Amino acid sequence: MKKIILSICTLFVCSLSANSDLDLFKGLKGTLNIAGGTAHIASEKEAMKNIMEAYPEITMTIAGGGTGVGIKQVTEGLVDIANAGRAPKKDEIERGDLKSFVFAMDGIAVIVNNNSDIKNLSTEQLIDIFTGKVKSFKDLGLKGGKINLYVRDASSGTMEVFTNEGIKNAQISQDAKVVASNAAMKTAVLSDKNGIGFISFGTVDDSVKAICIDNRCPSNETILNSEYHISRGLYMVTKGEPKPLAKAFIDYMKSNSGAEITSKLGLIPYQK
Repeated sequence: MKKIILSICTLFVCSLSANSDLDLFKGLKGTLNIAGGTAHIASEKEAMKNIMEAYPEITMTIAGGGTGVGIKQVTEGLVDIANAGRAPKKDEIERGDLKSFVFAMDGIAVIVNNNSDIKNLSTEQLIDIFTGKVKSFKDLGLKGGKINLYVRDASSGTMEVFTNEGIKNAQISQDAKVVASNAAMKTAVLSDKNGIGFISFGTVDDSVKAICIDNRCPSNETILNSEYHISRGLYMVTKGEPKPLAKAFIDYMKSNSGAEITSKLGLIPYQK
């Protein structure tokens, strides 16, 4: 009986917390447009559903396109918030008077087909693979044939962090095939037994296999303590100080309710 009462109380407290966090939107109305990095989208769409159910006078749109696209659009005033998988660069900040707000931590997971026997690669092997120095998994003493590389486009924050942190700014092979999003990357590797790519850790699922790098495997714990080094913050970026509706959304994503959504959908809530 005590356990049942405790469970009911816990649910009641959570419900109160969720409702109070939604109070951030009291008195607000209008449209909030968001675009950019795709790692944010699942969490933000879940939050959007809660907000629009509670406040029908608020409309939200959330689109992808990648970090570079989002930052360009917010700078031009086309959207209210840009999703960014990296911190804005100095020239971007100066050009657009950009303000950035981190709400979650994320890792970049290197992925292979589920039928691959690869479980771990060294950073040196990873560099050799993505620069095209090594053309076949057999050259590494592993099962498999010719390596098929999948990468993101140059405007992707995921691509930039992987290049900087994963392969130490080495030049990626021109033979690599470019895909448009985390979802497209998973589809490509799922369909290719010799494929290798990388995605937001928050989007890893059973369709692909995330491997370890230097015997360090991506997890919430290893990303937070920096043991797994291919990691990043996820940012929401505005042109100047955020307007009331944008500020309410940013604060909501950083609230207890936002953190619960973020955790449920595979990302790691930012801890100050």
